[in-house]
Amino acid sequence: MNPKDRIQELTRVLTEAGYRYYVLDDPDMPDYEYDRLLRELEDLESAHPELAAPDSPTKRVGGAALSQFEKVTHPVPLMSLQDVFSLEELNEFLAKIQETEDTVAFSVEPKIDGLSVALEYVDGKFVRGATRGDGTVGEDVTENLKTIRAIPMTLENAPRRLIVRGEVFMPKKNFEKLNARQEAEGKPQFANPRNAAAGSLRQLDPKIAAKRGLDIYIFNVQLAEGVEFTSHTQSLEFLKSLKLKVIPHKKLSSIQQIDEEVLAINENREKLICDIDGAVIKVDDLAQRERLGSTAKFPRWAAAYKYPPEIKPTVVEDIVVQVGRTGVLTPKAVVKPVRLAGTTVTNATLHNQDFIRERDIRIGDTVLIRKAGEIIPEILEVDFSKRPEGTVEYRLPQRCPVCGAKVEQDPEGAFLRCTGAECPAQLSRNIAHFVSRDAMDIDGFGAAIVDSLIEKGLIQSPADIYYLTLADMQSLWKSGSTAAKKLLAAIEASKQQDVSRLIYALGIRQVGAKTGKILASAFGSLDGLMAASVEELTEVPDVGAITAHSIYDWFRQEQSRHLVERLRQAGVNFESKRVITDARFAGMTFVLTGALRKFTREEATEKIELLGGKASGSVSKKTSFVVVGENAGSKERKARELGIPILSEDDFLDMLK
Repeated sequence: MNPKDRIQELTRVLTEAGYRYYVLDDPDMPDYEYDRLLRELEDLESAHPELAAPDSPTKRVGGAALSQFEKVTHPVPLMSLQDVFSLEELNEFLAKIQETEDTVAFSVEPKIDGLSVALEYVDGKFVRGATRGDGTVGEDVTENLKTIRAIPMTLENAPRRLIVRGEVFMPKKNFEKLNARQEAEGKPQFANPRNAAAGSLRQLDPKIAAKRGLDIYIFNVQLAEGVEFTSHTQSLEFLKSLKLKVIPHKKLSSIQQIDEEVLAINENREKLICDIDGAVIKVDDLAQRERLGSTAKFPRWAAAYKYPPEIKPTVVEDIVVQVGRTGVLTPKAVVKPVRLAGTTVTNATLHNQDFIRERDIRIGDTVLIRKAGEIIPEILEVDFSKRPEGTVEYRLPQRCPVCGAKVEQDPEGAFLRCTGAECPAQLSRNIAHFVSRDAMDIDGFGAAIVDSLIEKGLIQSPADIYYLTLADMQSLWKSGSTAAKKLLAAIEASKQQDVSRLIYALGIRQVGAKTGKILASAFGSLDGLMAASVEELTEVPDVGAITAHSIYDWFRQEQSRHLVERLRQAGVNFESKRVITDARFAGMTFVLTGALRKFTREEATEKIELLGGKASGSVSKKTSFVVVGENAGSKERKARELGIPILSEDDFLDMLK
């Protein structure tokens, strides 16, 4: 490929990768690969400056500030560092400095893989914190930074104005806990702690950030009014005296000492509380830094040594399948133990059937393995030259390995899911869903109680909730039975809920709370829904072919029928209280906005649906009416722009009459 085409291709690839990394916090390219391609682009543009694009990624220091947060201009720019990828390159960098300076000492520090921020203190009070952004303009994330316990809100004996730079990160143990919670709640897991830290720091609700357990290391003084320092290490000791959490660092002089320390940091990285992706080497003397100066992008007195991802061969000894709380079947390769990135790896994720098929991974294969994001071991490729004779293509089971129920392809992805309504692997999540507010709405039935009942073996299916006794409940509380009686009363009351809630509570794929109401109105009872054919189901408004097949197949599973019959025997209501006798709103879509005086939003929605209409959360050309209450906002404006009829609450009442 000629230089012009290669420059254009690299510019396109890196611009897209930079957007996903800095703006969306959803990178699809490993950091090492990004840095390698950026280096290639820099070299090409240096050789052919006339071919460099005005918006080349090499001319950008970082990413743009997100619009959700107020922008902050850094009084002192937060510069990035030039990268080196080998000891040879590092030694060239060090030797070049030593040629111009007689005696040079360097500070060597681990390069934390997190999110760079600036913290500002005025008269010892923490007043503002901002992300690095593009180095000049960042985002104000003060409230989220306040949730980090390592950041003092007050400093004693601090300069009148102090700005320090640090790296926010998520400790490894907190990352594991967060992903466990994400899995339990059926939410996507974070790929690595860096992603988790960045996403947490940019939460609009500080309460969410507070739950994530973020941490920080401070590694530089940006500005300190009235205080003079002669060296970087002196400034770090000063920050440590202020009780700030300062980055571990060593002051070294010889190239050999620095090389040994860089390698030692990599060797001992598993002992650190957080992820690192390299080491930072800085000239310690501040006067020498001043003489060495900077380029347009980087200081000439510092470099970041980037550790390459470690890749090693191992053998796939077995493939096992785990069933998650959401029913997803996840294959895992059991591999011959291998030391990788500081830890012993014994298994690797295989993601799904497509991943296995694309790489043709088989039991007995020799494979190359690495840690994705330095955390999750993954298989890169198979060494087919070492494949033993007699290996067979691996296929995921067609029956759940936990409960034996049929598995089905997830229509929204490449995953297989267990369809068992009473699968033990999904029990905790299924019950939590069954008792939730939009389902059977059993007040007081929290996650802790669910887990305790499962642990004691008192519930093995959502139906078991209705067979609990006072003695069972009292085993959860150390003293008194008031709470037990209250929860039992809530369970008993839930038996009378409308069948639309029960339909949703069953956890049928593609059936949400709104679809549950539509199905209850269309068929009148759970028995009517169970007897419906696929054709009859697809005739129901808003029920497509995929949803129809999902409903039909669910009711024909043995576990589903067992669950339904036990609910029937327990006296749970199977009849609809939502049968539509007056369909005056049939075919109409209403949007409710603002504060209503005479209804709650839920009550108004209920009335619309009982008259055959539909309530939506957004205004579009398909909207029939917008009902406005007090302090209506953008939805009312959009309705006027689209010429959609607007109703006051009194107008809406007249329509109901």
